Formats: sequence, structure tokens, C-alpha cells
Amino acid sequence: MPRILIVGGGYAGFYTAWKLEKWLRPGEAEVTVVDPLPYMTYQPFLPEVAAGSIEPRHAIVPLRRHLKKTAIVAAKVTGIDHASKTATITPNIGEPYEFAYDQIVVTAGSVSRTFPIPGVADEAIGLKTIEEAVAIRDRILTNMDKAARLPIGPERDRLLTVVVVGGGFAGIEIFAELRSFVSGLLKQYPEIKFEDTHFHLIEAMGRIMPEVSLPTSLWVIKNLAERGAQIHLDTQLKSAVGGVIELSTGESFESDTIIWTAGVMASPMLKGTDLPIEERGRLQVRPDLRVGTADEIVADAWGAGDVSAVPDLSGGGVGGFCVPNAQHAVRQGRLMAKNIVAALRGEALVEYNHKNAGAVAGLGIGVGAFQSGKIAIKGLPAWFMHRGYHGLAMPTWERKIRVIGNWVFNFVLGRDIASLEARVTPRAAFEAFASRPRPAAEAPAEPAAAAKKPAAKRAPAKKTAEKSLPSPEGAPIVVGGGDPVDTK
Repeated sequence: MPRILIVGGGYAGFYTAWKLEKWLRPGEAEVTVVDPLPYMTYQPFLPEVAAGSIEPRHAIVPLRRHLKKTAIVAAKVTGIDHASKTATITPNIGEPYEFAYDQIVVTAGSVSRTFPIPGVADEAIGLKTIEEAVAIRDRILTNMDKAARLPIGPERDRLLTVVVVGGGFAGIEIFAELRSFVSGLLKQYPEIKFEDTHFHLIEAMGRIMPEVSLPTSLWVIKNLAERGAQIHLDTQLKSAVGGVIELSTGESFESDTIIWTAGVMASPMLKGTDLPIEERGRLQVRPDLRVGTADEIVADAWGAGDVSAVPDLSGGGVGGFCVPNAQHAVRQGRLMAKNIVAALRGEALVEYNHKNAGAVAGLGIGVGAFQSGKIAIKGLPAWFMHRGYHGLAMPTWERKIRVIGNWVFNFVLGRDIASLEARVTPRAAFEAFASRPRPAAEAPAEPAAAAKKPAAKRAPAKKTAEKSLPSPEGAPIVVGGGDPVDTK
């Protein structure tokens, strides 16, 4: 039976495996997904997770629950030798081993791309994983609790200042959602006034959200300014050492929450392969999602999603390639599953061609922005469009129901505002009060006066009439306080 190895369980990898389960005949192929995490993260929901609008576990799709015919391996693929069709798999526990395959699907996704700015690696946090979104939420809530007990001053301002670097869709959405979140929290924190909270977004370009028209982006800036948030355009972050933000404009302030959303790059795992890589570090992929160039095909190798440079036949992609977003990754995963099945059966392949239907962003409760061509919708209608689109785009009905249920409950009951930051050290409370064995008692020291007496003048040891237990043959027997007696 042919073995299909899928590297990565994100959008493209999950959808490829999910549709292969549907379209492969019994016994036609064996599918294995390798990913260190046992779930797919629906990244468009990360801003809402950080803002407390969605329960974190509802924004992920457990692989084992929804891929019932696929082998799931919790591990990393640390090397691919396609010439011999073997992959090096490094499990979360255990030694690396070689895995032989017949077809390989590379959907390893992307990671945050940073620049060597002092302090960023030590102080900032990204927004690519569910864990990062949860950490941001807990940091905001914990800092509100701390600031409520502090007098007005530099430390209080530091705790109540949020900085987002990057004005793309991800940056604007997390920025706007957190502004909405903190504004809503003030009812529970009478010690903190609205003007005490500070939100700064730093963007190196002269505009935000290049996916929408300039008028729409200007409307977003105006809307955020009216809500007490400041956007710094044509501005670069020069340093974040110790949480001290230094901008290229000369401005400086302190922040305890620095979120980096200024770009992504293909997964570094590609460096350990013999597959063709283009200048930006992405896998070279043809329009039919086979690995290769226009002149050469790498047989039995496929790629899709953020890790791959997929040609955009619609003509709308940056540099001629599909932009790295969920909209493309999901559709590429579906098509790739169809093409893999077609290749196994000797049928014709289909090229990927998807024209962007538009862009929609959630900007906090009741505020959104939608752009499709020259059509722009803003405010509450766009917010409903955002939730409707992503609610339906979430894979599986089980996940859709959970997410939509979150929204309904929050509308009725309000968002949960409890910080669980202590989850990072879950054993701390137990360890603080756990009983431990007492240290072994040391033998009493011999009195100094007795130790100074010559051995001959010391009083003889008093013999006791202790009765010993029977001893095995050949073992010494202790009688009273005397020396052992050899039984042999």
C-alpha cells in the first residue's frame, strides 16, 4: 500500500488528510501526519482568544478526534531525503528514526519573522500559536489586577501600556480586540480610568492593512483613535530592552506587553531537505501543487500553505505568489488531496486558481471592516460578516457549534475575566505546602571530656543481654554489646 507522509498538521496538512480520508478507497493508501502538536490552530481566532471572546480549546481542532483513519505522530520532521524517500522523524520522547514514504506532502506552515532589534527576543511575544494568545490574555488581566493596587506613576503606566508591532491584518485585529477588551474591563476596575490605559501600534510603512483600500484603512485608524488607541505610521521600533520602547521618531515609553506581528517566514525545517527552495526560503511549488519549477517536476512531492511559494494564477498575489493566509491554505489543502488521489489513479491534475473574495477583519465587539474590490463595509454589519464567515469556515460542525456557542454565551453572560497565569507553574501551590521527609538524624557526638581520655582508662562498655534474631548459616551473630561471633 502506498505510504503518504504529511509534514505538519496545520490548515493545509489537516485539510489534506481530512479530504484524503473521504476520497481514498479502502486500502488505496496509508496516510500519516507528523506534527509536534496534536491539534490544528485556527489562527484567525487568535485575537478573539486573546480578548476572551473564544475559549482557547474551541479555537483548535484535535487531530485524533477528526482524523480517524490517519496515523498521527507527535513529532518533528527534522530531515527529508527525497532522493531515497526517507524522512527523519524526531519524536517528542525517544530517539530519531527514519520513515520511508512513497508520497510526501510538505505543509509545515510558518513561524514569526523578527529582526535583530535589541530587546525584542527577550521582551516580546508573537501571535502564531494558541499558547501565545492565552498568555497575552492572562498578561492583560494580571497587569490590570496589579495596576489597580498601585498609585499613579511609571510602574502603573508600564503595566497599563500595550504595544503591537506590525500593522497588517493580524496586528490590527489583536490591537483592536485588546483595546475593546480593556475598555470593557474598566467596569470591574473602578481604580483605573480609561485615560490611564495606553495602546500603541507601530508600523514601518505609511499605511495599515494593505489588503483593504486606503479609505478603509484610514477609517480604521480614525475609529481606533476615537477609542483611545494610537497608531504610529512611518515608524520603526529601535529598541525594546527592558520593556523600554524606543521609536525612530525619538519617542520613548515603557510597556509590559509587547506583541510582535510584523511578518512571518517559512518553517526552518526546510533547511534539512533536498527539495528545491526559493530565495525567501519557501518550497518551490507548481500551480498543481507538485513540488518543482516550471521546467522540472519533483515526482511524488507536494507542497501547500505558508511554507510553499504557490503561484497565484489569479494575478492578485504579491510577487506572483499566493499570500500566506488561511483562505489559501484551506483551499490548497482540499485541492492537493484531490490531486494526490488523481495521481494515484493516473488521472489528470487540476491547477490551483483562487481569486480573493475579499478581506474581513474583526476590530473588537461590534466593530469590523470588510473590503471586496471597491465595495467597503464598516462598523457593525462588517463585524457580523466577520463572525459569520469565520464561524462557518471553522472546520467540522463540532468546532463550529463550540465557537458559536461561545459567542452566544458571552453575549448573554459577558466575557470571562479570570486570569490563569499561574498555570505556567501549576505545581507551585502544591510544593509550597507539601510535607517532606525530615533529614536523617545524625549520630550524637561523643562528649569532649571522654574523647580526651586515654583508651585504657575509659570505662568498659556495659554489656547488655540483648537477644538477637536467628541468623543465616555463616552470618555473624551479635550477642549483647560484644563483637560479632562467627558461626562457622
